[in-house]
Amino acid sequence: MKLPGKQMRFDLDVIASWIEPGARVLDLGCGEGSLLEYLIQHKKVIGSGIEKNESRVAKCIEKGLSVLQGDINQEVEDYPDNSFDYVILSQTLQQVYAPDDLIRSMLHIGKKVIVSFPNFGHWRVRLQLLMTGHAPVTKQLPYQWYDTPNIRVLTLKDFRKFAREVGYRILKEVAIETQTVGREGNIVRVMPDLRATYGIFLIGS
Repeated sequence: MKLPGKQMRFDLDVIASWIEPGARVLDLGCGEGSLLEYLIQHKKVIGSGIEKNESRVAKCIEKGLSVLQGDINQEVEDYPDNSFDYVILSQTLQQVYAPDDLIRSMLHIGKKVIVSFPNFGHWRVRLQLLMTGHAPVTKQLPYQWYDTPNIRVLTLKDFRKFAREVGYRILKEVAIETQTVGREGNIVRVMPDLRATYGIFLIGS
């Protein structure tokens, strides 16, 4: 799957394909706004974002995007219920201190929530830990244990279990494997828990 005319990360291509035209979208941790820009231009969504990094917010504003600088955990509390059709949290869940609280807030302000995260159950991660005894370092997880922004270690199975226990409905899920810094990839249908580098989930309350 590769959306025409736009060079985004493969996981963002998948997420974009799930968004209905004209939807109201909030992108949490939107980075430099590549997903928002695509959705606004090609799907005519009413889109906005929240990003903590000041330079990334500046890039978004240069593109004409409506992006607020702030902490996503705090800013989501300021929106009324059902303000959005989709609230997106892409490759950030593993960096959140209280993911349960954040997802609950996302489901209050959005009808549907999309989350994606690196799969710590990937076979390379398992093999590195088994063979070397050191915290794994991969293309998707390029940090050392002491400088990583990732404070949560979760797998696709972990998230499914979490959703069942909390009572969220998984409406759709896709496991993907990415290459070339995430620009290209493919959907993993065989042994996704072992072979996927990322998981993408669409959930509802």
